[in-house]
Amino acid sequence: MMLCRGILSFVFVTWIMVGVAFGGEADHRYKQGDPVPLYANKVGPFHNPTETYKYFDLPFCPPAQVTEKREDLGEVLNGDRMVHAKYELNFREDKDTESLCKKTLTKKDLQTFRDAVKNDYYFQMYYDDLPIWGFIGKTDAKESKFSLFTHVHFDIFYNGDRVIEINVGADPAYAVDITDDKETEVEFTYSAKWKEVEKPFERRMEKYSKYSFLPQHLEIHWFSIINSCVTVLLLTGFLATILLRVLKNDFVKYSRDDETPEEQEETGWKYIHGDVFRYPPHKSLFSAVLGCGTQLLALAVFIFMLALVGVFYPYNRGALYTALVVIYALTSGIAGYTASSFYKQLEGQNWVRNVLLTGFLFCGPLFLTFAFLNTVAIVYNSTAALPFGTIMVIILIWTLVTSPLLVLGGIAGKNSKVEFQAPCRTTKYPREIPQLPWYRHTIPQMAMAGFLPFSAIYIELYYIFASVWGHKVYTIYSILFIVFIILIIVTAFITIAMTYFQLAVEDHEWWWRSIVCGGSTGVFIFGYCFYYYHARSDMSGFMQTSFFFGYMACICYGFFLMLGTVGFRASLLFVRHIYRSIKCE
Repeated sequence: MMLCRGILSFVFVTWIMVGVAFGGEADHRYKQGDPVPLYANKVGPFHNPTETYKYFDLPFCPPAQVTEKREDLGEVLNGDRMVHAKYELNFREDKDTESLCKKTLTKKDLQTFRDAVKNDYYFQMYYDDLPIWGFIGKTDAKESKFSLFTHVHFDIFYNGDRVIEINVGADPAYAVDITDDKETEVEFTYSAKWKEVEKPFERRMEKYSKYSFLPQHLEIHWFSIINSCVTVLLLTGFLATILLRVLKNDFVKYSRDDETPEEQEETGWKYIHGDVFRYPPHKSLFSAVLGCGTQLLALAVFIFMLALVGVFYPYNRGALYTALVVIYALTSGIAGYTASSFYKQLEGQNWVRNVLLTGFLFCGPLFLTFAFLNTVAIVYNSTAALPFGTIMVIILIWTLVTSPLLVLGGIAGKNSKVEFQAPCRTTKYPREIPQLPWYRHTIPQMAMAGFLPFSAIYIELYYIFASVWGHKVYTIYSILFIVFIILIIVTAFITIAMTYFQLAVEDHEWWWRSIVCGGSTGVFIFGYCFYYYHARSDMSGFMQTSFFFGYMACICYGFFLMLGTVGFRASLLFVRHIYRSIKCE
């Protein structure tokens, strides 16, 4: 109870902290002529969203002294490196053509800009906490010509004393030809136009929510999701009807067998009642999988709770990253308790080793992946590389919050009085499993088990990938939550069905099989990553490719643990139910 209260309290604090972190400067109210904060954030190839660099890595007009904005944990994790820009866009002050600076572009500068234009570099800024984007230049493929935009125009909309919206555009008339390696004198300029609108301040973020989904696209999205969900639910209901009829026939048959035991020989799943509750091999690893899976499931539920109440704003992924780090740290107590408690039920003795294994089962691969990818980002001098201070903060969170809660949860689980409930006694020696056809083996069963849950989320995956690994915006969390619930239900049911079919052929080693069948959707999602990378995106380069497949491998591994836990828990309830319904000698 205390652990639950602590988690809920900390989530509430996280909610407040996230809101403060992204609440902006004071109350966003200004008088005419007041300076409005404008930060230059980062630049990078448009098609490689992870490959970002500091704004002044390109030879723009840097201020005399570059002043960095103090950023929170989520912004740093998102690769944001904000600095004060040289543009002066005071509140309600129009600018015709203001000079930012004059400079001579050297051959090196020209080559840097050419490479940026060739790779479709964009820049990102924040004006009064509103994100704005623009391209560095343009290319003429026919003439192999590269042009650099030297003039930027800002259209700023206000209501009373607040900024409501800002758009940025480049004037092609001010474009400079940078095709040749000749030192070029350029002048960077900007202009600004203020316009009054009636749109209230509270609705100023709606523009970003609608960036990627035009009304017709949204209707298609809803239709596709409803169509997919109805199809999956119909298939699930059809399978459930068949399974219930088969079970009913089994119960009738076994009840008759109990009345005339001398005339009937036990067959099917009743025949292995003395082996079905035999503890699985590798108890500690099995319990650790359940612990990590339960923690990740709790993490997903908490994140959905925050999303549905409106904590996460478009283009402010830092809030999401902050919530992920904090809530994962807090829910480690759930992992420790679940793993240690179940390990004790399986009559395990070395609970310390079990708790350590639980702590490193997911964090270990994630840390190794991060270490490799952060090294790659450092080599590329990208803002995706975390600074040493941020790494130390994460290590401190893991040391001072995650580890103690994990150990406390493990101690609570070890001291719990819960015993494993088995309706049937386990025999001393296991029965031999009969020879089974190839499609009854683990890999074919995983393929069959993972297909239906994956088909339930297939359409939604594209929108999520386009948001996480692109520049689309995903804000329809209600749809995502519905899809998540359907994924959990379908995973649970399909794993129950696969477990029944396994027991029906007298194969009693269902424990690990239920986990790998339930978690096989994670393997399908990783397979979808290859399709998305080659067919639906324009990502390229070693850094972007390694980040995409590296972190997606960790995410899919997390899905494997979470859905595997769901599959086992559902199968365990099912197996207990059917064996309670018969007489076991």
